[in-house]
Formats: sequence, C-alpha cells, structure tokens
Amino acid sequence: WIQVRRDRTLALRHSCLHAACGTCGVRVNGREGLACVTMVHDLGREVSVEPIANIPVLTDLVVDMREFYARFPDEHPIVRESEFLDQADTPEGIERYGRYEDCIECGLCLSACPVVVTAERYAGPAALAYAERVLEEPRGAETANLLAWADDPDGVWRCHAIFECTEACPSSVNPAARIMSLRGSLLSRRLRAQRRSEATE
Repeated sequence: WIQVRRDRTLALRHSCLHAACGTCGVRVNGREGLACVTMVHDLGREVSVEPIANIPVLTDLVVDMREFYARFPDEHPIVRESEFLDQADTPEGIERYGRYEDCIECGLCLSACPVVVTAERYAGPAALAYAERVLEEPRGAETANLLAWADDPDGVWRCHAIFECTEACPSSVNPAARIMSLRGSLLSRRLRAQRRSEATE
C-alpha cells in the first residue's frame, strides 16, 4: 500500500504471495513474519515494518541473503524427493515423516535468533537444521564431514536452546528441535568413540 500510494521508491521483495518462497520476510511490530500472509487487521492501529535482523540490509526492506547462505555447510543444497503418497507406510521407528525440505530459506529463524547478535560466526538455525536433515537421510552424502562441521564451537554448541527460531519459522520446520537432535547424534558419536578407545586399552 505504501509503495503504491505513498512512496514508489520503497524497496521490498515479494514473489509467490502465498508463503511458499520466503522472499518477503520482514519484522512486523518487532516479530518475524512473511509480509504476504501477515494480516494487517490483526496488528492494531500502528504497524511497524522493518527488515529482518542479523543480515546486512541493502536498502529499505531488502537484505543481502548471501550472508544467510554463507552459513550453510558445503554440501548445501541437495535436491531431494519431498512428497509421499498418503497410503505410504513410514519406516520402522518413525511415526510420521518430517521434512527439512519444508524450509523456504526465508531467514526468519536467523533474524529471531538471539545468539547471532553476540556470535557472528554461529552457523545459525537454518544451516544446522539442514545438516541434521542430511544426517537423518544421507543419500550418499559424506556425514563425517558434516558432523565435524556441526561440532565446531560455533556450531550446535553455540545454540542456547531458546527456541525463538522455531517460533519464527513459517513452515513448521522446528529448527531448534533439529539442533537438539544433532547434538544428540554428536554426543552418541563421542560416547561410541570413547567406548572403542576404552576397549582397546
């Protein structure tokens, strides 16, 4: 409305207009959201719209997403099959399918993360959740390198488990839970290595 009626120079990104592309991520009244599906009538009489946080701003509401993608491990991206037939059975031990591919790479989780403010080298929730998803279903990916990448001091251990990233996620990816799962995998790996070491002594 502002761009059309008040200021034609206002720069903003938009594309799909139905919460599928993640292009229009912003902060509305201090909270992360997708502009295309944020209902103005739910916000009150005063509405504040800002660019997402923790990513360099290019102009107005447009941020430099290269900062977001630079945090991902080298294996990113991987194309995966993402849909399953309703009648398909899940593998043993898995109650239901949960796909990290639901991530639309909007950057809202990184914007909401309080850790990034004080730890610029922190990999961030989207990248770590992606790593956990690859570990969950490697499909030939080199998981040892991925685990080493995640085990860095600025990897999973930097997360303070505040779950703001999950709260901000518009696609129900639950990055915080994936980070906790990745921590569990790393601890299990350390325990197995310790037991092997003790067995050979």
